[in-house]
Amino acid sequence: MTDALLSIRGLTTEFVTPAGVVKAVTDVGWDLFPGETLGVVGESGSGKTVTAMSILGLVPCPPGRVVAGEVLFEGRDLLRLPEKLLRQLRGRDIGMIFQDPMTSLNPVLTVGDQIAEALRLHDRGMSRDAARSRAVELLASVGVPHPEARYDQYPHEHSGGMRQRAMIAMAIANDPKVLIADEPTTALDVTIQAQVLDVLRTAQEQTGAATVLITHDLALIAENADRVVVMYGGRVVEVADVFAIFASCRHPYTLGLLSSLPRLDVDLEQLEPIPGSPPDLIDLPTGCSFHPRCRLAKGREICRTEVPPLRDVGGGQLSACHFADEVPAERAVVAGEMGTRLGTATS
Repeated sequence: MTDALLSIRGLTTEFVTPAGVVKAVTDVGWDLFPGETLGVVGESGSGKTVTAMSILGLVPCPPGRVVAGEVLFEGRDLLRLPEKLLRQLRGRDIGMIFQDPMTSLNPVLTVGDQIAEALRLHDRGMSRDAARSRAVELLASVGVPHPEARYDQYPHEHSGGMRQRAMIAMAIANDPKVLIADEPTTALDVTIQAQVLDVLRTAQEQTGAATVLITHDLALIAENADRVVVMYGGRVVEVADVFAIFASCRHPYTLGLLSSLPRLDVDLEQLEPIPGSPPDLIDLPTGCSFHPRCRLAKGREICRTEVPPLRDVGGGQLSACHFADEVPAERAVVAGEMGTRLGTATS
């Protein structure tokens, strides 16, 4: 395999609050390789967005702080770059598509001027006319109708889908090597979601960028990702090829996420949620933070006392579970329980 374009090692980010220290991200590590799409999935509060913000140096300080780790991009540790160099890299080498374009776009500047600003910031020799022409081309490339007219409109004059397209245009303006898309379709209806994802795939093809797709939607992961990172309680709990995640996951949390999905081959009257709630990041459970909700823990002391390391469980698949080898059998049990309850055969 080629060398990783972006590598995270031991990333730990905290927020100091009056209620205590929020351990938002703890010892996170993964690699992103050229040309691939890496899906990062987990419930709200699992640390997905904070990981992305830490990569780009966008964690507000105070109250946030990156207390440990490395973020290596082409051999340089972004966490130790001077702010001036990091600003040059953001938007040029690494583009970011934020979750809510309405709060990410400047409401007092036209959409086109904001794209043109991103172009001229990284190419001081570009004229205003050239920047406008390029911005119009970018708007057209992401499917914005009447791009000349849309250039001069403000964000509130665009629909949600149009604003997200404009955000994608801004993110790819300087042909970045890495695109980070943080829940890019969460606030959109299903039809617009599909259109925006098509635009994102086209943008990735145009730029050749490796992409980090952050989402809680496993359907998006199945359709778009090459590999998957599963996060829970601020930690990485599983890493695998996308096919392995869906066919033979090796962590009980991943199994819980998959079991809660609606299926076309089963007439479900209700979904099967993971019992309990995500952990309090100020007061995490001892040992494995998933053990209070885990089907495999069953009162086992090691689950309550020791944090499981992220280890290779075969085929390049990584799992942070003391009993990862028991997950396939548990999956069969879950499928059997669903079939018994519904009186329907499951596959």
